[in-house]
Formats: sequence, C-alpha cells, structure tokens
Amino acid sequence: MNQALLVDSHCHLDDNCFALDRDAVIGRAQEQGVRAMMTIGTGSGPPDLEAAIRIAERYPCVYATVGVHPHDAAKSRPETLKRLEQLARHPRVLALGEIGLDYHYDHSPREVQRAVFADQLSIALEAGKPIVVHTRDAWEDTFAILERDWVPEAGGIMHCFSGGPAEAERSLGLGFHLSFAGIVTYPKAIAVQQAARITPADRILVETDSPYLAPAPHRGKRNEPAFTVDTARRLAELRSEPLEVLAASTTGNWLQLVRLDGLP
Repeated sequence: MNQALLVDSHCHLDDNCFALDRDAVIGRAQEQGVRAMMTIGTGSGPPDLEAAIRIAERYPCVYATVGVHPHDAAKSRPETLKRLEQLARHPRVLALGEIGLDYHYDHSPREVQRAVFADQLSIALEAGKPIVVHTRDAWEDTFAILERDWVPEAGGIMHCFSGGPAEAERSLGLGFHLSFAGIVTYPKAIAVQQAARITPADRILVETDSPYLAPAPHRGKRNEPAFTVDTARRLAELRSEPLEVLAASTTGNWLQLVRLDGLP
C-alpha cells in the first residue's frame, strides 16, 4: 500500500521545545508522509512577527503564516499592523493567523482582542490571503465579527476545531474549512467527533497544533508533525473511509485553499 501523503496545516515549529531537534522533527514528519507543514507565525507576539518565516526560509517543506494571537492582542500597535501588511506578501507566507478571540484565558482585554481581530481581517482581505482562526469560549463574538467583516469567498480555517455540529454548520456557512487536531482522537470528544463526521469532504483539514494536544496514542507527550498521521487515521475511521481517501481530501483542500500548485 502506498503511503498516504499528508499536510500538517497547523504547527508551531518555532516553539523552544523544538530548538534542539527541529531538523529531526521535520525529518520524522517527512518519513511519515507529511509532505508539507504550515507553521504558525504568532510566536511570542509583537514586535517579533517573523518567527515562522525564519523557519520556512530554511526548510522547503515548511510554509508560514503571520499574525497576532488573541493572547498578544494588547501588544499590537499601529506599526504592528503596518508590518503585518508587508509580511503578508512574503512568498513563504500563505495565510494570516492564528488570529481570533480567546475568552478562556483573557490574556488581553476582550475589546482589544476584537479590535485586533478585525484589523487583521482587513489586512488578509487586502493581501488576498486566507485566515487561520483561533476561537476559545468565544464562538458568538467570533461569528459576529466574521459575519460583519469577512468575505466567505476569501477562505479560511477554523483551526483545532473544538465545537460541535452547530458550530461546524455555522463555520461552513461562512466559507471556512474545519481543521481537526488531536482532540478528535480523545474518547470524550463526542461533539468534535460528530462535527468531523458531517464535515464535507472538500472542507476538511488535519493538523497537529504541535507541540500541543498530542493525539492518541501519544497523549501526554510532546506533539510533533509526524503525528498528523495518527489524527488522520482516526478521522478516517470516524468518517468510514480509507486513510488514503482522507489524506487525499485534506491535502487537496489545503493546496487549493492556500493557492499552491502542489506539494514540495
């Protein structure tokens, strides 16, 4: 049987836990059939906006995003947005993200999170790039801002999808792809699994969100892009389809969304 070719649509390869073995981590991913990785450029927040670009420039199989995470929204300044406008046009940058709202931790005031989220939607539209959305305990405000300020045809990813069928339907109605991480492999994640079953084949993605949220059977360990295959395998089981079919769907969907002609 041929190896399924996968894309990890969301990982944090700039994390310090990869500092000593990043080459090996990327190598293991490639060995497992993970042909491309999109590493997220929020890093430690402004003023450093190039955390992912530095990695993407070193590895042909790695692409980048840029953005201000909701945790870091309070660090954003007018010059931050100007710099994001410039970086959004970098040839290795495929999307703006991860951006959105996080009301679980409230590391930045909610009104600031909402304003910075809206500002970055404008930057993404101007640059012609899709967005990668982070939402936690903030579904209603996230949907309200997207309904007001986003254009469904521009495309985007609901990253590490954590809602149920109702949130899935609303997200799909706004033009988003749903990206499933290790949570979907956890036995108690019933609502997320239900959402995975109803997601159309042309709107589903897979990710690790590494180094966080390692899928079964690696739960409790450092997550890494090689484990994309474990989440993909569970997704395929939930959807009653072969892993190769799920892999082809998720890889093709990602390539189309980020406007790439093929895998590296």
